[in-house]
Amino acid sequence: MEEFSQRRVRLVFILSLVTTVISALWFFLARSLNLHELSLYIGSTVPLFIGAAIISKVGNLTLARFIYLLAFNISVAITSSFIGKSGSVEFILMFAMALPFVFFSFRREKSYVAIFPVLSIVLWILLYSTDFNLFTVTKMDPVLAATYIYPVSIFTTAVLVTYQLIFFSLINARFYSNIQDQRENAIEASNAKSQFLSMMSHEIRTPMNAIIGLSHILGDTDPRPDQKENIEALNYSGKILLNLLNNVLDYSKMETKGVELDAIPTDILTAVKQIKKIHEPGCLSKGITFNLQVDEKLPNVMLDIVRFNQVINNLVTNAIKFTKTGSITLKISRQEDRDGYVRVRTEIIDTGIGITKEQQEAIWQPFAQASVSTNRLYGGTGLGLPIVKAVVAAMGSKVQIESKPAQGSRFYFDLELETISKKQLNLGGGKKDRNLKGRRILLVEDNKINIMVGKQILEKANLVVDVAFDGLMAVNMVKKNDYGVVLMDIQMPVMDGYTSAMEIRKFNTELPILALSASVFIEVKSKIENSGMNGFIFKPFDPEDLFNRIEEVMDIPLAS
Repeated sequence: MEEFSQRRVRLVFILSLVTTVISALWFFLARSLNLHELSLYIGSTVPLFIGAAIISKVGNLTLARFIYLLAFNISVAITSSFIGKSGSVEFILMFAMALPFVFFSFRREKSYVAIFPVLSIVLWILLYSTDFNLFTVTKMDPVLAATYIYPVSIFTTAVLVTYQLIFFSLINARFYSNIQDQRENAIEASNAKSQFLSMMSHEIRTPMNAIIGLSHILGDTDPRPDQKENIEALNYSGKILLNLLNNVLDYSKMETKGVELDAIPTDILTAVKQIKKIHEPGCLSKGITFNLQVDEKLPNVMLDIVRFNQVINNLVTNAIKFTKTGSITLKISRQEDRDGYVRVRTEIIDTGIGITKEQQEAIWQPFAQASVSTNRLYGGTGLGLPIVKAVVAAMGSKVQIESKPAQGSRFYFDLELETISKKQLNLGGGKKDRNLKGRRILLVEDNKINIMVGKQILEKANLVVDVAFDGLMAVNMVKKNDYGVVLMDIQMPVMDGYTSAMEIRKFNTELPILALSASVFIEVKSKIENSGMNGFIFKPFDPEDLFNRIEEVMDIPLAS
């Protein structure tokens, strides 16, 4: 704003000086044509223009602009009245009409932008309607006016309007140049953020894949009860860390792409039981109880269960965090049926510290906490509730809150969901009978822990697993062997996954290649498609999801 004002100050100052010189020239021209009365009028405006220049420099820009515009409009109208129609002096008012558009701010001074052009138009109309007798009935000889004044009037108008057009053009060029610079800066900042998120996602998910994958493997080895408790704690910690990472990545994606929903056939009762299993250890460690109350009469529905669970996980995690004694209750109830739809209410009730009325607005803001002390005592990123709000809004609802300090909180929302039959549910979510024994696949991975985890999970399904440690090695192995599918990591030494896939496609266009990576999918999607891969599997992965994806894309040959 300061630079913008300085530009206006310079404009008023320069125009005042230029107009002073032009007025002086007109003064001498009037004198030479024996128009003494006109010369006196013109001469009296010279101090006004000089005064406007001085006042603009000392800081009173508004007064300087008023003096300039009034003096300019009136001096042109008086001169035009004395010279008559033959001199065409009134055309200089065209310059005066456009001047307020650069003199004043459209945002703060709209009224001035409207008033001063109207003043010029009114003076012009009055000159014509009075046959140029607005200020005097004494006129200059029309022949002399046409011979001497007309060229000067047209020249003056041309100079002033040309200056105005050049000034407008420079402003527009500078404005669009600034917009372009800002756009490029914004793109660079967005790319830098995307690269950072992709890198952080990869770096964090890689060890998390080992944590969650190994806990999965250990849980299938018939552990002792004490070992089972440790394994469950390990798996729980990994999933909490994964949820935290997903919140950060999801918020970044929601900022640019919005929330994308993928409704699938869902049995809510079965789906939310896993939520209790994940969060109950955290409740027990604090000495609070976790209650799950799900209406057994709930029908099967079409629902994005991943997003639904994300909402519940975030709300339950918050409830556990802010509750020291008492209980957490997750309640899902059937409200009413209507034309193939059911209204389902989801409630998360806690006996925690509660939230004041004033804080209930702030908690929905990104990176916000109810207070500074809340952040210091309980931690957290401040992204959980904004994501809850965005996801529930995408589902066509709004999260409501009832809370009192020291008495606890109740978060709840209603969803209108399409009901489906049990047959549709089985078609959509039934577990497949697998026939993977003796089938061969290639795992391309450079991280030894991920190789160990991936190989054990795949071999438990009786698959024959070959391993390549980089993209170049994968290309050579595909040339020598027949595989049903290639699980390709993206970031590897020697040759990355994209290049490896493109090299394989030069001699084999049928082999399914699935990207198996911890990178942010939205950032690598186009690269995956352009390199010829058939799909993407996120690390850390659920073994059932991995097997389902493999069976979707391949016709596996038997291992020899």
